[in-house]
Amino acid sequence: MRRTVYIWGEAERFANYSRAVEAAGGRAVFGSGSAGQAALWDALLLPGGGDLEPWRYGQENTASRSLEPERDRAELALLEDFTAAGKPVLGVCRGLQTVNVFFGGTLAQDVPGHGALEGRDRLHAVRTAPSALLPFLGEKALVNSAHHQAADRLGTGLRAVQWAADGVVEALCHRRLPVWGVQWHPERLEASPAGRDLLGAFLALCG
Repeated sequence: MRRTVYIWGEAERFANYSRAVEAAGGRAVFGSGSAGQAALWDALLLPGGGDLEPWRYGQENTASRSLEPERDRAELALLEDFTAAGKPVLGVCRGLQTVNVFFGGTLAQDVPGHGALEGRDRLHAVRTAPSALLPFLGEKALVNSAHHQAADRLGTGLRAVQWAADGVVEALCHRRLPVWGVQWHPERLEASPAGRDLLGAFLALCG
């Protein structure tokens, strides 16, 4: 049975996530609803996109752009729904940041050296904690970046498990709940084991 992964938004906007989920053996489902979705689907995926509104983590807007207030409201409500149900959540790039804010963390509004280069993802090395709750990532890996914000103070219950050379958090997970976040883009790492392994392990949480 293929596990269903709910993504808030339009299928056309997030087609690469749909392809990646299907390649890992799941099925992506798209919609505009937030309340009650955890009762319908196996897991929640929060994809990349614009920045969150800084007031949501107690800051003035100093460098945030491409704000998506409606999406902020919907995805935070979905996090409430899925975490209350104990169902798996995966946050990708903006999604990691949304997870961190949901649990009471803050964001660094502008982080140099991690944005796309001439419209293409920036590739860089990361190190993963040996005792990480995501051991399939490997102690060292090469991942992709296309972001200018990052997790700063971690939210309650969250643990950083992977870092870039400059200390930016590249992956985190909740200590008790099946909630993961990566700052990189597994849906754009088709040729890398890191992308395939992450999505496959995420779907396995649904079992």
